Amino acid sequence: MEITMKKIQLSLIAILMSMSQFVWAQITEVKLHYVGATEGSAWLGVQQGLAEANIQGEFLGQKYTLETVSATDLQKLDAVMAILVAGDAKQVLTIAKQFNHVPVFNLASDSDDLRSACLDNVLNVGVSQRMKQDAQAQMNNKRSVSKAIAQGWHKDFRKFSASQLNGRFTKAQGQAMTDNDWAGWAAVKMLSDTVARSQITQAEEMLRYLKNDLAFDGQKGAGATFRDTGQLRQLVLLIENNKIVAEAPLRGVKGGLDSLGLVSCK
Repeated sequence: MEITMKKIQLSLIAILMSMSQFVWAQITEVKLHYVGATEGSAWLGVQQGLAEANIQGEFLGQKYTLETVSATDLQKLDAVMAILVAGDAKQVLTIAKQFNHVPVFNLASDSDDLRSACLDNVLNVGVSQRMKQDAQAQMNNKRSVSKAIAQGWHKDFRKFSASQLNGRFTKAQGQAMTDNDWAGWAAVKMLSDTVARSQITQAEEMLRYLKNDLAFDGQKGAGATFRDTGQLRQLVLLIENNKIVAEAPLRGVKGGLDSLGLVSCK
């Protein structure tokens, strides 16, 4: 009986070893490239997104890495799947024109000119200046006097599991999540969710999927999509005295999420 049990144990060990070798052989390596400051806003969001992508990737045979590069260094690379840029509008546009088949995520600039440039490969994750202005205008129409300012994110946002995201971020990064932090996290999550769902790791296929098939849940409501301007449709929060007082689009406003910002290039 003892000999039989030992044989069974050895057989199980052999099976587990073979399975582990199979899983290792099937691991998909996904490298992202980042241009921008390696501290503060946006960068911390990217780091949070990367950590969460790798937690998910452990179960799916996917490993994510991030290479920080300068705009000049980018030109020397042979293969790039996606570029995350925490810079101004000019830098985003320059990189996007050089890599016109690669998804270029704008993490920090709220420039309306960047949206109206309508480059096919620019993905504007955060809210634009005009989106903020439209949100404030909606609030002013509701209240004759309003001092609310518009933001894309807030540390006290709770709906759509936002409180859990805020909690994870604060615990891991040691500070509250900002607009640009959320944009950095969201960009990585869009990419990792797409790889997990479709196994896409090539730039042109990734761009096509993000522009046409993405339905993103970024803890601001499920099913967020990109306009042809490259702008991600999303709620805008209205803040007074550092407290959320409303969410735009406000109830009753026609157009829903498309009542905020430049709707189309056409």
